[in-house]
Amino acid sequence: MQLGTVIGKVWATRKEEGLTGLKFLFVQPEDTEGAALASPLIAADRIGAGVGDKVIITCGSGARVVYDFQQTPVDAVIIGIVDSIEHERG
Repeated sequence: MQLGTVIGKVWATRKEEGLTGLKFLFVQPEDTEGAALASPLIAADRIGAGVGDKVIITCGSGARVVYDFQQTPVDAVIIGIVDSIEHERG
């Protein structure tokens, strides 16, 4: 799992049948300080995240397990909207 911020929406009127009904968002992976860690990615969202939200995402096989996407081509899923972050530096 990793943190990220939703930076945009993705619309696809034509897509793989298993993706019908899913909302897609652009997410910028970040560290706990908000610095970008990698290139933005597209993540499926079923929890209602929006642009500007800090989110928790999971990628790879873990993403397919979340909503039983075993036969669906999903590589990243938003699994939480972050309310706050507390951590100690050290």
